[in-house]
Amino acid sequence: MKFKKVKALTKDYLESIGFSWHTDNNGSDYLDDELICISEKEANAFYEAGNELYDMFVSAAQKVIDENRFDELGIPFNLIEAIKMSWENDVHWHLYSRFDLAGGLDGKPIKLLEFNADTPTSLFETAILQWALLRQNDMNESLQFNSLYESLMDNFKRLITLNDDISSFDEYYEGWKILFSSIKGSSEDELTTRLLEHIAKESGFETNFAFIDEIEFSPEGVFYEQENYEYLFKLIPWENIAIEEGDLAMLLTQIIKNRKAIILNPAYTLLFQSKGILKILWELYPNHPLLLETSDKPLIGKKCVKKPMFGREGANISILDENGKIIEQNDGEYIGNNFIYQEFTQLNSKDDLYYQAGVFFAYESCGLGFRKGSRIIDNFAKFVAHYIKEQK
Repeated sequence: MKFKKVKALTKDYLESIGFSWHTDNNGSDYLDDELICISEKEANAFYEAGNELYDMFVSAAQKVIDENRFDELGIPFNLIEAIKMSWENDVHWHLYSRFDLAGGLDGKPIKLLEFNADTPTSLFETAILQWALLRQNDMNESLQFNSLYESLMDNFKRLITLNDDISSFDEYYEGWKILFSSIKGSSEDELTTRLLEHIAKESGFETNFAFIDEIEFSPEGVFYEQENYEYLFKLIPWENIAIEEGDLAMLLTQIIKNRKAIILNPAYTLLFQSKGILKILWELYPNHPLLLETSDKPLIGKKCVKKPMFGREGANISILDENGKIIEQNDGEYIGNNFIYQEFTQLNSKDDLYYQAGVFFAYESCGLGFRKGSRIIDNFAKFVAHYIKEQK
């Protein structure tokens, strides 16, 4: 792996744009001051991998629905109807998501680790901060696999046009409003949500922001300060709504059924989000070069990674050796989940630090960023920007 040392963005600058989680608990910077150098060929490979994987996930989700295999994915029963309704109607448009991938550098093959399809993080870092790093260091801003901001603008317009051609947005848009929402107390979630609101407004929508507990939900729609909203973006995982807010899950299902509002991201993204779908993918595409063997049982004679269906940030992940013995593990709050077992693959590494690629998807692959940490990438990982070396 090749790196380029750069001048870091100052904390004063980061604070001025609302980015407050720039320093980890141990006092170290969350944003790395080295850029990963990638080739144009490697950038194109990440782009193609995201596009191909998305099509594969669509086929896998269809299989789950057709064969009623929701239990295998740990899908809460009170969201199955909402998932089916959102899947069957194109107006429930998938706004954005992020693939976590191993490899892709130094000749290592790209391998899917998981798909953060519902509430992916590192949006602000990928879309804004790594662009700012290049600009501050007098580098060519176009030398990045990063059209995330522009792709999100276009994909907001597709909420209206529902196809590749967004030129008819102004013709069909009738002043419909999007309410953006997150939970109080999380600066990262709020900033991510407000960035998405800003992009939606730039794309031509009327928008507003409210914390989730300030919104009124009823079978007749989504209301804030007595105003009705046709769209709701919620940076709250669907599985959390199902388990912790059962009444809200019921109301959102009724709202979808009554066609009173469209929820972003759609309920069907929970199928993609569940790591149980990795097993379905392996059934459909055994030995596919982008996939790792995955089962609901330990892989006999193979080193593997045990993952909770809906775990996040490396919590409750274990690495097992060929005999099923735990050789590394993280604690966490997801011990009550069902688990899957995914064939182990080595992340790109340097000096005992490991690098995991994240490829954002908004109608197509549109942005790349990296996280650097221990062998199990967790909440202590750093964000690492990249640049594409110019061809001579």
